[in-house]
Amino acid sequence: MLTEINFDGIIGPTHNYAGLSRGNIASASNAGDVSQPRAAALQGIEKMRHNIALGLRQGFFMPLDRPDAPWLETLGTTLDGAEAHLRAQAWSASSMWAANAATVSPAPDSADGKCHLTVANLVTMPHRSHEWPGTLAQLRLAFADPAFVVHGPIPAPFGDEGAANHMRLCDGHGSPGVEIFVYGVGGGRFPARQHLDASKAIARKHRLDPARTLFIRQSDIAIQGGAFHNDVVAVANERVLFTHETAFEDREGAHAQIRAAFPEVEIVEVPASAVSLPEAIKSYLFNAQLVSLPGDGGMGLVLPTEARETKSVWDWLEAHVAGNGPIRRLLPVDVRQSMANGGGPACLRLRVVADPARVDPRFLADTAKLDRIAEVVAKHWPEAIAPGDLASAALVAEVRQARAALLDALGLGELN
Repeated sequence: MLTEINFDGIIGPTHNYAGLSRGNIASASNAGDVSQPRAAALQGIEKMRHNIALGLRQGFFMPLDRPDAPWLETLGTTLDGAEAHLRAQAWSASSMWAANAATVSPAPDSADGKCHLTVANLVTMPHRSHEWPGTLAQLRLAFADPAFVVHGPIPAPFGDEGAANHMRLCDGHGSPGVEIFVYGVGGGRFPARQHLDASKAIARKHRLDPARTLFIRQSDIAIQGGAFHNDVVAVANERVLFTHETAFEDREGAHAQIRAAFPEVEIVEVPASAVSLPEAIKSYLFNAQLVSLPGDGGMGLVLPTEARETKSVWDWLEAHVAGNGPIRRLLPVDVRQSMANGGGPACLRLRVVADPARVDPRFLADTAKLDRIAEVVAKHWPEAIAPGDLASAALVAEVRQARAALLDALGLGELN
């Protein structure tokens, strides 16, 4: 039976604040701070426990092998000899944000009746551009069943940042849907990361029906305001599109396109007069998991605790829940370490609609498995990493041992 499975990236032992993500305000603001990899990973595990307790299906992806010495070798340098900015890029733990792992089209949307996944190339940011080989290896392992087709990356220079710029509307997760690809246009101080040509290529590879596939431009105001991905200003679930007023370049045209392709849509728009774009970005109101709760629970919004601490945001949310809107429950989670590096609850997960029986069970979570992961993290993850620590050979050995221990605990040694 098809169901939505949220695959979270386990936050890796090299989680640090190097401020590498241009256009990501939180990342830049916390550059140079001391990170807490152990606390970060445990927060992510608690988020997964929280969602399992809600009755949601949960999976996970492994941290990639970092620091990436082979990548530095392609640049003619080594961990010891690399300039500081290149060393930091080799240490990046950004694969934790699984929303950037791939774009996913469920089987009901594809002409061949298979679930298609295209690994994101992430070419816009050097520290992420070398993620895709390790991510692709995991995707091909987790989704090796013939029910899936896993595609390699779209070639450079067409930037593709995965599901963070992709939404899907449908009557139910197992029903045919309308897929919305949101792209940006270059210009300004911050780069547009999702290229239109990349989005169109993915739609072709996934064999989507052109009549049920939309390409909508993200607003320049949102990008230059710090919404480096669409999921910072909009999120969709089943019939609901939850969006900020400034999300799309042609707001009225975008809404008309969406309504024409999917008349059942309910657009829940937060006006800028109620929640400003800076407040939406600071709180990551829209970088939340909008989920369908089991039974008659309606929809819930799994959002960062920072949303509760931003008065305008919480006032709007409470008024919505008190009314007749589709979001019935507000479900704050603590992911402060991820938030400080520029990623909220939605960044940490990749949505895959599939039959769980067709997924490699080693990548599916339950409470016992999360206990096992937490034990490894508590024992092996560094407690803190300061910027100067990235030059430490002892820390290199420690983080590699930590990842190896996790792979061994989960029977995923072939990823080592």
